[in-house]
Amino acid sequence: MLPRVRSLALLMFFARMPPAATGVILTLHVAVTLDRGYGAAGLVGAAGTIGMGLGAPMMGRLVDERGLRAMLRVSVTATAVFWLTAPLMGYWTLLISSFAVGLLGVPMMSIGRQVITALVPDSQRRVALSVDSISVELSFMGGPALGVFVATKFSTNAALMFIGASLLVAGVLLYWANPPMVHEDEVVDGPKPRIVEWMRGRIVGVLVVCTGATVCLAGMEVSAIASLEHIGEQSWLGAVFFAMCAASIVGGLVYGGVKRAPSVLVLLALMAAFEIPVGLGDGNVLLLCLLLVPMNLMCAPLIAACGEQISRLAPPTARGLAMGLQGSAFTVGGAIGAPLAGVAVDRGGAPAGFAVVGVAGLVVAGVAWALARQRKPVATGVTMAP
Repeated sequence: MLPRVRSLALLMFFARMPPAATGVILTLHVAVTLDRGYGAAGLVGAAGTIGMGLGAPMMGRLVDERGLRAMLRVSVTATAVFWLTAPLMGYWTLLISSFAVGLLGVPMMSIGRQVITALVPDSQRRVALSVDSISVELSFMGGPALGVFVATKFSTNAALMFIGASLLVAGVLLYWANPPMVHEDEVVDGPKPRIVEWMRGRIVGVLVVCTGATVCLAGMEVSAIASLEHIGEQSWLGAVFFAMCAASIVGGLVYGGVKRAPSVLVLLALMAAFEIPVGLGDGNVLLLCLLLVPMNLMCAPLIAACGEQISRLAPPTARGLAMGLQGSAFTVGGAIGAPLAGVAVDRGGAPAGFAVVGVAGLVVAGVAWALARQRKPVATGVTMAP
């Protein structure tokens, strides 16, 4: 790995840990410290999710037009103010502010992918984006655990301020590093293409695949939790999620080393198909973990492949917007997958949750395939079909 890529990848790993912990910390703070219950906590989380879905493309466009530092000045300020003052907020203030910080917050996931794209030549992007996907998995393994430790050892107020201080430090370091957001070999002179000139066919198909991926993943998490609660084995939840993340990391390592990688459509179809039978492990923790492995082997490769495709299909001068739209697609998928699985679980138990979300993933893959059939030229000649 290139020296500068290595140091920035390490920075992004730590910068992504606080955002990974925000959901669980806000949930604990609202439900326990403010004593408003988990329903109210879910509304705060939903407000933040909607804000992020709307804000990621906006922040990405700001990067395209004004540069990374201009975006960080806005985002880091808004983020630090929210998290450092959150312990002083009542519930309704927290609810409204959660949406605002989602709208203006630092899109660490999108920034990391765009930095990798800018620093690594096209021939090495698959490996670099695979490593980045593995880094995301590690952040989501370590971030929530560290946040819960602070919240339980001290208080949720301390955890909120810890997140704020961590994001402030990460933002300042990223501002100081100021990595390029466009590769040095890419042409950025001349008039910028309008969004209608490149947002069509294949790139829309990739965004649809991103949505389908998080439909499957969010539904998997809800169904897995329901399965463990059904047999009274909630204490094994950490082990189950560790198995998911470990499988994803292995998949990312394999994907980064193959010469000819499967397409995003194939990866999504495999993930969705492997999710359908996971419900057979309902009632048996070990079997559930084993059945979750195949679908999660596709997770990091699918995220990396989507980032690789978008980096090629979007024009360099609009890549921040495209990466932001990818983040929004992930957010939309999570917002669909979790309640879809929840309704299925309520009616048919955890096996129904896995099956329904898996079928939904296959349907989304079909929609993306239809979009990929459109052969109108976009930024490059890369195809999404297998």
